[in-house]
Amino acid sequence: MNSADLTVDSPAREQVAAVAAGRISARELLDLHLRRIEQVNPVINAIVSLDAVRAMAAAAEADERQARGEPLGPLHGLPFAFKDTHEVAGWRTTFGSPLMSDHVSAHDDLIVDRIRAAGVVPIGKTNVPEWAAGSHTFNPVFGTTRNPYDPARSAGGSSGGAAAALAAGMVPLADGSDMGGSLRNPASFCNVVGLRPSLGRVPAWPTTNLWETTSVTGPMGRTVEDLALLLSVIAGPDPRVPTASETPGAAFAPPLHGDLSGLRVAHSIDLGGAFDVDPQVRAVAEAQAAVFAAAGADVAEAHPDLVRAEETFRTLRAWLFQDVFGDMLAKQPDGFKPSLADNIRAGADLTGRDIARAYTDRTRLTERMGRFFESYDLLIMPVSQVPPFSADQEYPTEIDGRPQHSYLDWMRSAYFITVTGCPAISVPAGFTREGWPIGLQLVGSVGGERRLLEIAAAYERITDAGRVRPLLTAGEDDPSGASAAAYEREPD
Repeated sequence: MNSADLTVDSPAREQVAAVAAGRISARELLDLHLRRIEQVNPVINAIVSLDAVRAMAAAAEADERQARGEPLGPLHGLPFAFKDTHEVAGWRTTFGSPLMSDHVSAHDDLIVDRIRAAGVVPIGKTNVPEWAAGSHTFNPVFGTTRNPYDPARSAGGSSGGAAAALAAGMVPLADGSDMGGSLRNPASFCNVVGLRPSLGRVPAWPTTNLWETTSVTGPMGRTVEDLALLLSVIAGPDPRVPTASETPGAAFAPPLHGDLSGLRVAHSIDLGGAFDVDPQVRAVAEAQAAVFAAAGADVAEAHPDLVRAEETFRTLRAWLFQDVFGDMLAKQPDGFKPSLADNIRAGADLTGRDIARAYTDRTRLTERMGRFFESYDLLIMPVSQVPPFSADQEYPTEIDGRPQHSYLDWMRSAYFITVTGCPAISVPAGFTREGWPIGLQLVGSVGGERRLLEIAAAYERITDAGRVRPLLTAGEDDPSGASAAAYEREPD
């Protein structure tokens, strides 16, 4: 590939290679991405706190380091926007909250430090829901992030800005975090790849609770190998985090050479009736069983026993929210969206016995999944129970005619997996008749990220959905290949 063939939609690995080989400079690559952002972001609203001047200075510095022959990091020259819940020293970090709208970070979070050290060019932040709560990205500070495949639809959340920016070619890679599906749901909605790693695979620091077990940080990419590249940078031990895995990040680096032949695959649409699923999501997910079977996998319908996953997740989430936000809510009762305020208050009524029961139940869920993976290598199921919903809704109020009573009800397909501790990856699987993306969730055994990535890459190679990018019609003055004036899709 020469520089004329390189676009902002090219794989991140190709962009890094082009910069390293001198076929394009970091400044030129940044310029391509800034032009795409200028054309697309006014509609999508995925990139926030953009600082083009600071980014251009960083790109110039990257080129100077390369000209001096200094060692280059694995992400050298890539433009990067960090999730707006990850602290970046000297940059505005709002957490999507009006209470933090003027906050400028004094330090880098560990994930930011590692990504910066790998050579990226920081350009800004990616939008999030208020305090990253909920899987639809809107907040009073920056507004709503919209889906690049249909700006009238949600991009998901809480890493919705990250997923939308990736899908629209505004960034080549993205970081995120996941408690109840915040890496997986937006990846599904925006037709990119998002991994929720096992606990400790990507350590978080600083934190108020080193032993918190529901939220993890992780990578996003437009392809599985791009995601693996970012995982290789952000994974690995840290002496300040006792729960961190000792496996070095390099263990997850591409290339990936997976094969589906002989794989024992459990296929489940709703975990045996544990939650509602939209008919179009069901149809796409059901069709994937045949894809695996045709590739030589042994596929069977099977459902792991996740009894009490609902109570476990909701108890631990409410307890964590009360701990983090309870005092803030008491002082600023009007400073939170109502759904989040209700969830915080629910945590105030929990007892020590409630918390102990939740951890006991979580232990049993993890043990059950361990036994399940003695019979199967992989569980495949929907990422999200619905396709991208209207961006004007806070959450879907019904699924296939059945009411959803809270902003968590429609996320069970993701958060039931959360409390098992298993790694799970969202990979593009298909589209609704309207052209809205639907992802497939691949779930592996605890600690099995490398194997899961190999399987996901093999699945990606034999499917077409991930190759369908939101085709943004270009104007003559837009060499990045995109314009916000019109949105078209390649044939599904």
